[in-house]
Amino acid sequence: MIKVLIVEDDPMVSEMNKFYLHQVEGFRAEGWASSAEEALDLLAEKPYDLILLDIYMKESNGLMLLSEIRRRGLRVDVIVISAASDKESIQEALQNGAVDYLIKPFEFSRLRAALNGYKEQNRLFRTQNRLNQSELDRLSRFKQERTASHELAKGFTRQTLQTVWKAVEACTCELFSAEDISNLSGISRVSVGKYLVGLTEMGVLEMDLVYGSVGRPVQKYRIAPNGRTLITQYI
Repeated sequence: MIKVLIVEDDPMVSEMNKFYLHQVEGFRAEGWASSAEEALDLLAEKPYDLILLDIYMKESNGLMLLSEIRRRGLRVDVIVISAASDKESIQEALQNGAVDYLIKPFEFSRLRAALNGYKEQNRLFRTQNRLNQSELDRLSRFKQERTASHELAKGFTRQTLQTVWKAVEACTCELFSAEDISNLSGISRVSVGKYLVGLTEMGVLEMDLVYGSVGRPVQKYRIAPNGRTLITQYI
């Protein structure tokens, strides 16, 4: 299991990143830090394999943390997830060893590709002392994957997807839950939830965590700006 530290000062965004992370097999969020200083303290307490790092934080700068990690020689990999799109930030992050850089907002399929690419790299480095050129080339191609296949995910059917999507379009709420779509479609809430996650991975939907006055946050969805165009590739 790949142990992940999320460094993000917004608790809601951190929870969303954790939710996304747990959709990819082989990863587990084992810590959250809201600042560079807190992250360094956690890294001193126990080892992590990977950091999901934001750059813009109220109390510190993610690039400074990345630089300090390299200065201290800490053996941890970093994927930057940030709204910073200027070439200076991107270049500095890559020069300091970030294995990938995602610009917010991003589609889940892009994060999934980054995580799967990292997982393959991690597997190779753990299981082999030497790599040949073909293995390096295959790893490079794997990491460059950026779009999901138009084939439906295992366990999904086109008919059910069409029913779920029809209910999504019929929903009058700007933000809707799995329960809302279950009531409209007649499909169980658990099954609807899987399809909504799948549609989020495809980039058709966007997911938010909505906090009520009490209890755990609820996953709510909306149609992405280009969602109606993307869904035509699947139904």
